[in-house]
Amino acid sequence: MTNTEPRQAENYAPAGRRQPTGWVGMVVFAGVMLLMLGSFQAIEGLVALLRNEFFLTTSEGLVVPVDFSTYGWTHIVIGLIAVGTGLGILAGQMWARVTGIIVAVLSSLANLAFLPAYPVWCSIVIALDVLVIYALTAHGREVKY
Repeated sequence: MTNTEPRQAENYAPAGRRQPTGWVGMVVFAGVMLLMLGSFQAIEGLVALLRNEFFLTTSEGLVVPVDFSTYGWTHIVIGLIAVGTGLGILAGQMWARVTGIIVAVLSSLANLAFLPAYPVWCSIVIALDVLVIYALTAHGREVKY
């Protein structure tokens, strides 16, 4: 007696590989957030370079008292790396998971140092960085091709 029923594809997983769970959405969230946060970081950097009178304090009132152009370039570089990393995460790349965690940590530290100049926005970015770090460390392997 032979079984002629086809296997259901959704229950089949190659040996050694787990089926993705519902947490895959959290990792996609992390990738999209890195894209958005990178864009916002770059904009924040451009504002620091072009309109330093926009901020609530002078450069002497910052945690690390350096010129706004230094913070501007720091935010631009972190932002560009974050955008590239977000694309890598959405493509399921392992290097992007590791880089995403590093970029989110550096982003939160840069925004912590920039907090006196732009408190509400920096607090929001730090909170979103923490969510990205959680998603990539706890559920990062869910998006793997």
